[in-house]
Amino acid sequence: MESTAQILLTLGGILLLGLATDVIGQRTFLPRVTLMLLFGAIIGPEMLDLIPVVIAGRFELIANMALLMVGFLLGGRLTWDNLARSGREILWISVCEVMVTAAIVFLGLRLVGVPVEIAILLGCIASATAPAATVDIVMESGSKGRFADLLLSVVALDDAWGLILFSVGLALVAVLSGVDTAASPLWLAFSDIGGAVLLGVLIGLPAAYLTGRIRPGQPMLVEALGLVFVCGGLALWLNVSFLIASMVMGAVVANLARHHEYPFHAIEDIEWPFMVIFFVLAGASLEFGALAGIGLVGVVYVACRFAGKVIGAGIGAAGGGSDPATRRWIGPALLPQAGANMGMALVATGLFPEHRQLLLSVIISTTVLFELIGPVITRLALRRMAPA
Repeated sequence: MESTAQILLTLGGILLLGLATDVIGQRTFLPRVTLMLLFGAIIGPEMLDLIPVVIAGRFELIANMALLMVGFLLGGRLTWDNLARSGREILWISVCEVMVTAAIVFLGLRLVGVPVEIAILLGCIASATAPAATVDIVMESGSKGRFADLLLSVVALDDAWGLILFSVGLALVAVLSGVDTAASPLWLAFSDIGGAVLLGVLIGLPAAYLTGRIRPGQPMLVEALGLVFVCGGLALWLNVSFLIASMVMGAVVANLARHHEYPFHAIEDIEWPFMVIFFVLAGASLEFGALAGIGLVGVVYVACRFAGKVIGAGIGAAGGGSDPATRRWIGPALLPQAGANMGMALVATGLFPEHRQLLLSVIISTTVLFELIGPVITRLALRRMAPA
């Protein structure tokens, strides 16, 4: 009974204070993502330690639920109309910013004497972004213009390219280190991504036809949540990327459900409470003590990742025919770094435990910085690119 009371009190308090961060965010330059992360850090174990263990222990479940909804919403942006209008631009930006970021981080770390294996791994990890933070900032700002659509479409593809690049990096480091892995990292990556795409299509095809029939034109909340959670559960059970699976499912539904007037309205209505809890608990899990040990390697990583995103996205935007303002601001809008980077770091340390300490210390410490500062810059970019 006591744990039930703790759960209800904590969740209620988080939601109400999350609402307060929304109000503060509207009146300050700080986006609500950064405010929620800071609030989570204050009530987390490193400061006030007010979050019960029973809630903190369910962070992974809450995070997965929130990210599934984010993936579904991002997939909804990948419509034929959007791709026909901006597909070349999206592809150029997403590929270039991933590749250039990895290259610049690798070269920068090598210049300060970091071993080649670690430089490769950190370069690949640096390529990923934070889709949840980006989606929330766009929703909070109410941005509906072309730049916001472009940003969300790039983020939708970013982690897929990043995962492929990371797998190539793992394979290369395995060869350089003489490590004999049971399965090729490249095969694992392609089976992970391919399996996720197949799962998203298999669920999305019948969903596109069957949903939106009970209440003509608009899927019900129960339909939307049921699809998202079934997709996520199957993806985790099959050990494929649940984010990519939900994204593909969302894209299939958005493109094939011609009878839908607004297919993702139901998810947008319910997503916000999950996002509040997700970001507050994410803030509570940030290890600010890691900042003290960031050192030269961490400083170089931060500077090179910033430069890589800005330069890479700028090159891609130029190649894709973007206007000068988009070339200037699309890179800074892609700075947030979060769960995908941490996940890659944990995979890398599992395969190469001899590099565990340096990899985790750099990624944990820089994630604190990019999660707090990145959303501020993303919001600034959206404001600068807002239609007059």
